[in-house]
Amino acid sequence: MNKIEVKNLTKIFGSHPQQGLKRMKNGESKEDILKKTGMTVGVSQANFAVKPGEIFVIMGLSGSGKSTLIRLVNRLIESTSGEVYIDGEDITKMDKNKLIDTRRKKLAMVFQKFGLLPHRTVLNNVAYGLELQGIKKEEREKVAAKTIQDVGLKGYEDSYPSQLSGGMQQRVGLARALTNDSDILLMDEAFSALDPIIRKEMQDELIRLQSKLEKTVLFITHDLDEALKLGDRIAIMKDGEIVQVGTPEEILENPANDYVSSFVKDVDRSKVLDASVVMKKPEVLVTYKDGLRVAVRKMEEVGASSIFVVDKEKNFKGLLTIDDAIRAYNEGVPMEDVLVDNVSVTTPDTLLNDLVGIAAEAKYPIAVIDEGKLSGIVSRVSILSGLVLGKEKEEETE
Repeated sequence: MNKIEVKNLTKIFGSHPQQGLKRMKNGESKEDILKKTGMTVGVSQANFAVKPGEIFVIMGLSGSGKSTLIRLVNRLIESTSGEVYIDGEDITKMDKNKLIDTRRKKLAMVFQKFGLLPHRTVLNNVAYGLELQGIKKEEREKVAAKTIQDVGLKGYEDSYPSQLSGGMQQRVGLARALTNDSDILLMDEAFSALDPIIRKEMQDELIRLQSKLEKTVLFITHDLDEALKLGDRIAIMKDGEIVQVGTPEEILENPANDYVSSFVKDVDRSKVLDASVVMKKPEVLVTYKDGLRVAVRKMEEVGASSIFVVDKEKNFKGLLTIDDAIRAYNEGVPMEDVLVDNVSVTTPDTLLNDLVGIAAEAKYPIAVIDEGKLSGIVSRVSILSGLVLGKEKEEETE
């Protein structure tokens, strides 16, 4: 089951929203509706689903409807039509008590302007949500202290917001959201007010925490680089409509229209695409059981000077060169004793930007390892071609 599922969600601001909805369904544009009725289409027929443990980013320029959309998800704004399912329950149909209970237990919000209570210490700010739930002081402060440590603010428990930097204040806001132990974090331009260096630190912090806590995150931003860095998937909005949903790679490789293309044309692909995009399956593999003669024959068949070695479960063991294989066979030495011990390895999610330096120093192809198993190999040529071909594709569309 999806953690969040949005179906045909629409918000029209104005005195007669249902009339505006009827016009919209009849094909009138946002501009036409505003001109003829004075009503504004904030969100139009939005559809998307967020999986458990996913960072789902909604990206768009000012006025695109992204902040309205996130407020519709937790019902800070009432929708004109459509449904929002949280763990299978439609929040748009909940009564007041059920809505409050759902917000407290399942939804936590991190705001752009931090939203801290100035008269409360860091500890009491972080514990505030638990206090509202009636949790005893000793228990809530214990939980809050643990979360403060998790976000890197240990030692600041008794400080006040005014004594903290912007980045530290945002860490307090994040800690407060995490302390409630909600499954879902709603983050509305959470890092936009921060200086670039602090903003990058907070992005890295969110990625670190997410790898540990596996929350479901709905993240709003106007910054494409931030969206590409954080998002498992991204929804791009324009004029209240979602124009494309996809992974960062999908959006870079196959923009849905000219609007999306204009966004991604200047993106540094090496900081978005990862090893999984350019890796290839090895032409041949060998196991210890196959033996040295088989290893030599396989290399000769494909004209290779080396071969990767795995066990029967495809767990990576190393790399064998043709010279070492022949020498070991003639001398009666086991295959495992002559494997190359300086093979570069990486993971499927390593960015190409990080692989360029590794490839420049590597004598052999880079082994891509996923949970101990050999997923593929990356050569220097495949890294460069992945970047060059992508650039050529962008130029062809201009």
